[in-house]
Amino acid sequence: MTTQLTATEIYSLPDELRNKGELSAWAKMTRPGEHIDSFLEGAFFAAQPSANNTTETCLFVTDVANGRVLSITKNGVWHAVHEANSVIHSMRIMPDGTHVAVDYDLGVLQLSEDSKISVISRGLENQPFLGLSDMCVASDGTLWFTDSGRTSLSDPSGRVYCLRPNSELQLVLDCVPYSNGICLSPDEKWVYVAATRANQVWRFAASHADSGTPMVGTYLQLSGGLGPDGLATNKLGWLAVAQAQAGVAYVFDALGDLIFTVRLPKGMWTTSVAFDSETPEDLYITEAQTGTIFLANLSTTG
Repeated sequence: MTTQLTATEIYSLPDELRNKGELSAWAKMTRPGEHIDSFLEGAFFAAQPSANNTTETCLFVTDVANGRVLSITKNGVWHAVHEANSVIHSMRIMPDGTHVAVDYDLGVLQLSEDSKISVISRGLENQPFLGLSDMCVASDGTLWFTDSGRTSLSDPSGRVYCLRPNSELQLVLDCVPYSNGICLSPDEKWVYVAATRANQVWRFAASHADSGTPMVGTYLQLSGGLGPDGLATNKLGWLAVAQAQAGVAYVFDALGDLIFTVRLPKGMWTTSVAFDSETPEDLYITEAQTGTIFLANLSTTG
């Protein structure tokens, strides 16, 4: 049985952080003829330093249109953590505290506190990245990320990479119709990848990437909208999917059965999802059309 929910608006990008000036090249290419003041995606929770030498858990999002990484405190205070003249799609905080991002144009980056950029990788020798999309980090510091470029069903050559703690870059897949969102199962045994242009979520065993091309299966077949974008799991084993341009997020149990359909009260550009690590039944949904974060409490069983 599937539970139908409507999410509640919890955070909205403040007016002073919305771009009212010249649009970036990415914004002009992505939404020609429109003035988009932001494009939020890449949501995740992490702790960051706060006043009185303490830390607080914040929600981080990336504003792709303006090259920024933003944090949001639980009481709704927004802060620009990084600002760069680039196309950052997603950022994560590594186990050692380093801020690492994937950038469509520049590759895998390290971001410093003063927003300086250091390029970690532009791809393999003689095989530059197509254009990076999303990322996740394992507990041992292995970085998994997607390289979508402009791939689709007519050119199913989107890639998935992993970057090991020893700096070894490994091409895992090169056959995805727009590889996009990526996340790990709670036990880190499985890797989930959004194959956006096929309207599917794929799954493969993380350990199989060590011995060559892993066997991959279609874990979910979706329909409507553009296709799945951001993915997230919680400690219950649930998988949340942001269905791009559909104004909806889906939540599946560990067996792949649909348990929640979460509709947004406004906006269609659902780009990313994140479970609160402190309250794993709280799902946060990023909507890029309005620059809004929505909350759905999933404590009601499906």
